[in-house]
Amino acid sequence: MKWLSGLIREIGKWAGFVKLSHTVFALPFALASMVTAARASFGWPGRRVFLLVLFCMVTARTCAMAFNRIVDRNFDKANPRTARRHLPAGAIGLASAWTLCLASGALFILGSSLLNRACFLLAPVALVVVCFYSLTKRFTDFSHVFLGVALALAPVGAWLAVRGNFSYWPDPLDGAILPTILATAVVFWLVGFDMIYALQDYEFDREHRLHSLVVRWGPDNALKAAFLSHLLMWVLLFLFGLLSRFRVAYFCGLVIILLCLLLEHWLARRRSLNWIQNAFFRLNALISVIFLIVTTTEIMFPRYGQPLH
Repeated sequence: MKWLSGLIREIGKWAGFVKLSHTVFALPFALASMVTAARASFGWPGRRVFLLVLFCMVTARTCAMAFNRIVDRNFDKANPRTARRHLPAGAIGLASAWTLCLASGALFILGSSLLNRACFLLAPVALVVVCFYSLTKRFTDFSHVFLGVALALAPVGAWLAVRGNFSYWPDPLDGAILPTILATAVVFWLVGFDMIYALQDYEFDREHRLHSLVVRWGPDNALKAAFLSHLLMWVLLFLFGLLSRFRVAYFCGLVIILLCLLLEHWLARRRSLNWIQNAFFRLNALISVIFLIVTTTEIMFPRYGQPLH
């Protein structure tokens, strides 16, 4: 069974290289968007669309993350916090990393082509956006916003996978406004928690002239901006539920999400930077999963809510 244990270690190594576990951030929002777009069928777009959405999510994120690790490898090597990552530590070769990046990008375009024409035509644009973020910290303080836009493409793409377009006629609310609100909420959510995450590298980024709002404003002001960003995110999620005519389950979920956000900021302010990993990963993963659960509940069991039509 040595070959099996070796295979498991190899899979674990590559999953760690692209932080596959962090897919839990964007994927639940994409799936929530998918079930909302398919609400006429009680949230189920069909097995084919569901599997292709999962496939495209994983391959697009793998491409973007591999590209990030490649272009940041020298900074990662110089930063004590990241020096043990796979590329600077030599656990993965540069050629192998590029192969994974390009192959996953090609698979994403292939998967998009199997969904519909709109997804296929926009797939290369999506890849450029999600990869471009990795370069922004070199020239703009608003790199968090670029990352937010990249993550917000997940619910937009999932909506397009089901509907095939953003329709402003005959019902702009159900055709274009809802996915726009959800995508904007994701942008503010990401901006908030990415600023918290960037606190870990404040001194390193200043020394190496890497840009972020934490470097520009300082940790205290950046935390205030992150809190405001998360409040805006919560308001947008409230609006999303209101316009979707969701009821008890959804708004109970929003209360839990608000408590998670408050705890995240308490941890970021009151504890050492070592607690950022808890605030960043566990709480934000919980937020996205709760949002998926309550949205799916409202769509699948409309007696707890009320359909748009």
